[in-house]
Amino acid sequence: MPSESVDAPYSNVRALFDQSENSGPPSDVEAEAAVLGAMMLRAEAITDVTKILGPEDYYRPAHETIHRAILALNEEGRPVDPITLTHHLDRLGELRRVGGPGYVQSLVQAVPTTAHAAYYAEIVHELAERRRLIEAGTRLVQAASAPDASAAEVREALALSDEKRPDTWQEPIPLNTRPTLPPFPLHTFPGWLRAFTAGIAEETQTPVDMAGSLALSVLATAAGGRCVVQVRGRWHEPTNLYVVVALPPANRKSAVFAAMTGPLYEAEKLLAEEMAGRIVEADLTRKMAQEAADKAAARAAAAEGPERDSFVAEAIGLAQQAEGLTVPARPRLLADDSTPETVTSLMAEQGGRLAVMSAEGGIFDIIAGRYSGTPNMEVFLKGHAGDRLRVDRRSREESIESPALTMGLAVQPTVLEDIGKHRGFDGRGLLARFLYSMPESLVGYRDSDPDPVPDAVAARYERNITALTLSLADWTDPAVLQLSLAADKALKSYQEELEIQLRPKGGKLGHLQKWAGKLVGAIARIAGLLHLAAHLHDGYGKPIDDATMLAAIKIGEYFADHALNVFDLMGADAAQSRARTLLEVLAANGWETVSRRDLFAKLSRSEFPTVADLEPAVALLEEHGYLRTHTPPRNGKRGRPPAPRYLVHPRVREGLA
Repeated sequence: MPSESVDAPYSNVRALFDQSENSGPPSDVEAEAAVLGAMMLRAEAITDVTKILGPEDYYRPAHETIHRAILALNEEGRPVDPITLTHHLDRLGELRRVGGPGYVQSLVQAVPTTAHAAYYAEIVHELAERRRLIEAGTRLVQAASAPDASAAEVREALALSDEKRPDTWQEPIPLNTRPTLPPFPLHTFPGWLRAFTAGIAEETQTPVDMAGSLALSVLATAAGGRCVVQVRGRWHEPTNLYVVVALPPANRKSAVFAAMTGPLYEAEKLLAEEMAGRIVEADLTRKMAQEAADKAAARAAAAEGPERDSFVAEAIGLAQQAEGLTVPARPRLLADDSTPETVTSLMAEQGGRLAVMSAEGGIFDIIAGRYSGTPNMEVFLKGHAGDRLRVDRRSREESIESPALTMGLAVQPTVLEDIGKHRGFDGRGLLARFLYSMPESLVGYRDSDPDPVPDAVAARYERNITALTLSLADWTDPAVLQLSLAADKALKSYQEELEIQLRPKGGKLGHLQKWAGKLVGAIARIAGLLHLAAHLHDGYGKPIDDATMLAAIKIGEYFADHALNVFDLMGADAAQSRARTLLEVLAANGWETVSRRDLFAKLSRSEFPTVADLEPAVALLEEHGYLRTHTPPRNGKRGRPPAPRYLVHPRVREGLA
């Protein structure tokens, strides 16, 4: 009878860490995980471990990144645990790259006992040394065996073999990998708004992001120009917003637009009906005054002698009186893809308030100069900020003291790609004024028999939006919404965290400073809108509380995550574009190692004007595992130190990256 394999009873058991990697270079990922987990569980373990190994000793690049993050927290005197480490990695933009919060937590679960942290570290360090010895021998043999190798090149290989550096290559992280974006945080909405937004998304089988983003535009249309948020001191934020949702065709954008904006058209109709009598009366009064002025002018023209002066004076007085009479414009809340000149005129007529809402992206073509041939974005820049707008024309002069323009758009992703190429949009700051949403399309996964929005939910939404719009329509001086002390504290705390992310080096939003620099202001605006939606009848008489501010911050963080993806699509990150160029050059030349000088010589001066322009792209390729920078040690005491060289991933050399 054949003997049964000892391993048979455990053949279906799967290890927490896949050890198949150990068929390659010497490594022990379980020991690496235990080291990192112990450092999170016991502060003393950090000291014990750092005496034995360094970040470069890890086989997995993710483990090296986590180790460095632990050391950074420890050096700052901050506690090290899965929560603080996850938050720190997220701020650095490294969390997804190392495996996410779940992977960080799994490292703690992989620790048999923290008392053996030093022993685990010795295992990791010993295996790292073995890998270095293997690499050193291989490199020396390859260099000496090359037929055309010079003695200097062999000595350089020997110098490289003495350098302490990681040798094994992991699978590189693709540059074009886009992270999974968060869904719209619908729980931040008041109940009546949340119910309708979720309901219309279900009924139309569209991402809730579209209805949620447009809901903010609808609130901004109702309140824009009539309310401002006093952040602190003289810092006031108006409550108008620019929001754009990017979705491919066939996503029923028009249906969602019609449902979300319907109450605004109803409010516009009611305002027009209410104003109709006053318009007729004012128009008749102006016509009668003009007729009287014309008759007086005719009498003055026909008069002679002493009576002429009195008739002239009377005619001038009546003309001035007629000139001073104005006919109110028919109320308008919404415009479509209008020209900048039309938008300016409508805003002037409507006391500064207007919304451009469209299920298409044609407005960007109009701004770029589809009809005029030259870009005209002044009204869209000042209309967002609330800066005084004055336009002098041949026929008349238009002046708007505090413009409040709202935009709610749904466009195809290709539209965002195109506007990203328009230098004026970015240079003048128009792109930085939009809040971007780019959800996943549901086409191909839609329910053919979805639940409709309950009638009561729809009626409540329509009633509340209409009431909010009408209640603020007659305000001339805007209502000032104050922040409670707790809300102000929450906003300041977020502002401090955001400031770190704006740093050019290492900041998650460092390459989006124009956009992210306006994020705190946008959050204050959103907080004001959520406050009004929660207090429909007396919101202007109450301060914004901390719960509302935290909800607005959550929405702001949602837009920040989506902005990173959108601006990448628009090519805002120059380092990304240049890194792709570097990959192409490295693959074309098949280098194993290359000096910075030789690499720079192969690059276009239009894309890489100076060596300094090379560094951010190289750093990005290093982060993604395509390159390693190495500085060989000196061979002697004299002369200049050896220049740094770049070690190239084998997949790049083989054209597989």
